[in-house]
Amino acid sequence: MNMDKEYLIAYDLGTSGTKASLFTTDGQLVATDTYEYPVYYGANGVAEQDAEDYWKAVVATTRKLTGGIDASHVRALSFSGQMMACLPVDREGKPVRRSIIWADMRSKAEEEILKARLGAEHGYELIGHRISCSYSITKLMWMKAHEPENYQRTYKVLQAKDYIHFKLTGRFVCDYSDGSGTNAMDLRNLCWSQEIFDAAEVDINKMPELLRSIDVVGPITAEAAQALGLPMDVAIVAGGGDGPCATLGAGCLEQGKYYLTFGTSAWIAGTTATPVLDKNQTLFCFAHVIPGCYMPTGTMQAAGSSYAYVKRTFFDDIIAKAEAAGKDVYDLLNEMIEASPRGAKGLLYLPYLTGERSPRWNPLATASFLGMTMNHTREDYLRATIEGVAMNLAVILRAFRENAAIDDLILTGGGAQGDVVTKILADVLGCSMTRTNHPKEATSMAAAVIAGVGAGLYEGFNAIYRFIDLMPSMKPDAQAQKYYEERIRVFDDCYEALKGVYAELRTDKED
Repeated sequence: MNMDKEYLIAYDLGTSGTKASLFTTDGQLVATDTYEYPVYYGANGVAEQDAEDYWKAVVATTRKLTGGIDASHVRALSFSGQMMACLPVDREGKPVRRSIIWADMRSKAEEEILKARLGAEHGYELIGHRISCSYSITKLMWMKAHEPENYQRTYKVLQAKDYIHFKLTGRFVCDYSDGSGTNAMDLRNLCWSQEIFDAAEVDINKMPELLRSIDVVGPITAEAAQALGLPMDVAIVAGGGDGPCATLGAGCLEQGKYYLTFGTSAWIAGTTATPVLDKNQTLFCFAHVIPGCYMPTGTMQAAGSSYAYVKRTFFDDIIAKAEAAGKDVYDLLNEMIEASPRGAKGLLYLPYLTGERSPRWNPLATASFLGMTMNHTREDYLRATIEGVAMNLAVILRAFRENAAIDDLILTGGGAQGDVVTKILADVLGCSMTRTNHPKEATSMAAAVIAGVGAGLYEGFNAIYRFIDLMPSMKPDAQAQKYYEERIRVFDDCYEALKGVYAELRTDKED
């Protein structure tokens, strides 16, 4: 064991679990550990989690990571966390009820009330997001209306990582990036908006103090240090929401840098000096984890999940073949995609398996394959799936290009690992695609950099390049790009043609 090494711990508090990562200060990943916990789903869009599970996860993973090192050499820790929750705690920091997480959609009535009082257009300009029941403020409104005793007992409303801040330091705080995911923060002035709280008729004093992502929250308490096995001089740095952290982790540090994350969902986002909003409200905008910057983004629902759905529904034999040969099933599927020509012989896929956020903002939209003929093979269905996801992302990129010329994107996420998908994305979007050497670790590496900057170990955010390297770019083919420009027009026409019947197609819609 090298006693000279110093360490950072980054926590990625996700929906299915928490992943803790131990890094050296020179950017080497030493070890990771994951602790899973449940989501409690219920009728009418209920999705909740037990905040104590977050704390158990942090304790267990920290103990595991530091078991093989001298824990006194851990200099700082920070967080990337799931956003948009309503986790109410009392004055002692004890949860009043389970956290109402980002996936909870029960506060639709409160969404309509807030839209009517604040105005949808004005709200978008003020908050940087559409007013939606996905966000924290309508969940707090719901609690006041339906659980008044819990509302009265609530001293502060926290996010997942901010509950851990309290457990570590005793302070109630939230960083600007997470604050901008509540539908309650004035995006340009970086403060809780009294106008919004007046319209929502909930108490602004229930919100925690706002900090920068790189601010040290406070010294660790003796009780927390003992529980985690960490030294008393470890710096507890605020950290940020998972989306803004992913932007830093992709290496988007300067004004006008953009990236694409292709995972279960997919998004295009970037770093700008001022908020970026568009006339159709396709995009939304967060405060960045980099102080003084913003993170505009457009997020689609079913990217990698479209690919996974087609795989498990139609390719059992390929899954079995891969398992028998000890191969990655996606390597075999990618070979099948390459066997289908550009455009999948006219087959077109609309990727709306779970409704859609950006670019359509239509929860009733459903997925479909269009243009099917007897000539199509299942290789064509695979290729059409990836092309459909890419064309949906192209609609998002079109909104970004209203304000900026974007010809290069950094590509991260699990879908960034294969050349086939990367090439389709490059051709459809008309962008050079540059992958990092750690495409699935963006948020954890960002949290580590935030910890190092906050603790004074790094001079700036360019320390991310201690953690990542950029790979050679994959450039679009000019002929393919021109072809896909026409296909995107057809893609838009198909969505518009079906928009009027989506509600009739749905069998799970509320009466």
